Amino acid sequence: MTASADHPETTDPVDHIIGLLAELGTDRYGGEEVTQLTHALQCATFAQRDGASDSLVAAALLHDIGHLVNPKDEGATLRGIDAAHEKVGAAYLSRWFGPAVTAPVAQHVAAKRYLCQAEDGYFARLSEESVRSLAVQGGPFSDGEAAAFLARPYAEEAVALRRWDELAKDPEMVTPALEDFRPVLERAERAGG
Repeated sequence: MTASADHPETTDPVDHIIGLLAELGTDRYGGEEVTQLTHALQCATFAQRDGASDSLVAAALLHDIGHLVNPKDEGATLRGIDAAHEKVGAAYLSRWFGPAVTAPVAQHVAAKRYLCQAEDGYFARLSEESVRSLAVQGGPFSDGEAAAFLARPYAEEAVALRRWDELAKDPEMVTPALEDFRPVLERAERAGG
């Protein structure tokens, strides 16, 4: 972990986050054919193309930051461990962003579990890595768990984020640069979103 990741309070929040993604996002995203940064940029690009709010685009860009800021996360699913990256990431981001960003981040794993239960064919579209992580994250929801998930604030946003998350694994996709998302992050941070 870098000094900037250890002491984020010493820099501008958006500078810190962009620096963190640029520095630590160069590793491959689990067993996928893209890097963490490429995955984040693709997810945010899909959100922007679908007309999502700045807060939801920010959530899409930052949804996996828990993988980057938690040293115990590396290779966790391969060892059969759920490092709860969604909770780690939401807690990390909560110092700068409100629930419009942090709640979809915190719930994007629950959204995967929900979609596997609620939508025919969703599980079959998961990548091998997503199937592996789903197993350690508790598997598909039961009917009761799915209903409880849908009752949560920001559940719809988490489901949208999850759909973009699953699409954002294309090694050929061209996206805007990380710096192009700076204004989105600044607006979301100012809005408390």
